[in-house]
Amino acid sequence: MTSATVKGFTNEFAKMRQLGVVPVGSALLLGVLGLTMIAALGDPSFAEPRTRSWLPMLGGMSMGVALMSPLMLAVLASRQVDIEHQGQGWLLSATSGLTPGQVCRAKLVALGAVVAMITIATNVIILGVGLALGVPAPPPVGHWLAAVSGALLVSLVLLALHVVLAAKVENQLVGLGIGVLGTLFAAFASGLPTWLAHLAPWGYYALTRAAEYQGESVVLLLPSWPSLLGLAVVGGVVFALVTGRLDRQEV
Repeated sequence: MTSATVKGFTNEFAKMRQLGVVPVGSALLLGVLGLTMIAALGDPSFAEPRTRSWLPMLGGMSMGVALMSPLMLAVLASRQVDIEHQGQGWLLSATSGLTPGQVCRAKLVALGAVVAMITIATNVIILGVGLALGVPAPPPVGHWLAAVSGALLVSLVLLALHVVLAAKVENQLVGLGIGVLGTLFAAFASGLPTWLAHLAPWGYYALTRAAEYQGESVVLLLPSWPSLLGLAVVGGVVFALVTGRLDRQEV
């Protein structure tokens, strides 16, 4: 890691102090937690202590992530990038040896670390709530980790998309509007044919579901890793190409 990269990464964390990252991150955490509990408590089997299981909570967690993440990620990226447009930050970074592409890559790494921490904290709390409510069986750790890893991968790809979009388009309402549309797509993607869910990155949340109802019972699911890894490769290549062009762009 070069000194310029470390400097850019450190600068992004310093900027977060005045950009409202904590309230936005808290809204994401509480939103996922709330939707998880609504889904679990709405399941008739969860009302009876003897029949409680982790499956409604897993299904609720997957739903919560899909509904909350698209817009919250757009807000995080927008706020982190808009400061460069508002305060001639691109020029100031260039004078210190950081190209626009390097700044965008530093923003993605910094915001990605924040999203990863929020994801870990959310799931630790959900597990703690389940244990406090007396779910008798041990949690399905393997399925849980697989679902969380898959959803985090999709979130990081969307975060990269919004970082470059916010960098290229000064009007941040564009990115936020796309985040709203992404929320709608993610909400309906689980009911769409699988091929249709593949057409937009928000649809890939449907491929990370940990559990779903089949008839009257909830069953465990595993993420579609070939599709998710394909999304990660395509997203990574596109992000590298766009930020590479920004490296050669005059400020």
